[in-house]
Amino acid sequence: MYNLLKSGMLIIVMTLLMIFVGGVIGGRNGAVIFFVISMIFNLLSYLFSHKLVIMMYRAKKADPEQYRDLHMMLEDISNKAELPKIPELYIVPMDVPNAFATGRSPKTAIVAVTTGLLNSLRKDEIAAVIAHEVGHIKHWDMLISTIVASMASAIMWMASIAKWGAIFGAGRDRDDDNGGIFGVLIVAVIAPLAATLVQLAVSRSREYMADDYSAKIMGSGEPLVNALLSLHGESKYRRENEEITPATAHMFIFPSGFGGGFFKLFSTHPSLEDRINNLRKS
Repeated sequence: MYNLLKSGMLIIVMTLLMIFVGGVIGGRNGAVIFFVISMIFNLLSYLFSHKLVIMMYRAKKADPEQYRDLHMMLEDISNKAELPKIPELYIVPMDVPNAFATGRSPKTAIVAVTTGLLNSLRKDEIAAVIAHEVGHIKHWDMLISTIVASMASAIMWMASIAKWGAIFGAGRDRDDDNGGIFGVLIVAVIAPLAATLVQLAVSRSREYMADDYSAKIMGSGEPLVNALLSLHGESKYRRENEEITPATAHMFIFPSGFGGGFFKLFSTHPSLEDRINNLRKS
């Protein structure tokens, strides 16, 4: 419940930030226009990105006979989650152990696991990872991330306009109602950073929610804790041969990079330590 409320509050913050930026640039109508334009671009990504990701990683549908146990596992977890349709199951030919979920909705969802994950984890750990991905599907995280990305894109586009406007003097005569030069400076420099930080914070909160859902389905957070520890060890071991692109790293259960302290703010995922602490409190 805490992470659900946190996600909601962060989306409200992003909305208020977008309205503020729009007000500085050219009124709230400007914010709406940029959001609509951004939403159109991100909607295309929302509709077709799952096909692109599957192609990018050369994923193939899991053969029902060869991966019978895995299919049964996904079916059982999907039924417990009360999904309207069992997600399609794909296998990614990748030694790095990982998994992701994608798709426009629970009715068109896909769960993909790497061969490295199947070779590295025990059966209960694999189930915990799949339950995590089903949690993303259950919570419509693909749609949430699309909306937040649209807001962030709109803010960044408006900030770019503000920057060039300030450079060419467009902000000199702007009245105080719209913030004047100081307002333009805030938009140009601070707003894009703030939008990025909020977007990443939303992503981390959704990861916590998916972790919590895995613990709920499995009856304990320990299977996912053990899975994350194994993924961490394997990922460190295979760092030089990393096969996950930065553009898609946010989709996977385990990120391709590691960061702590201040750098947590710039991560799509909570730190391993924070995730384990959260799961053991579930």
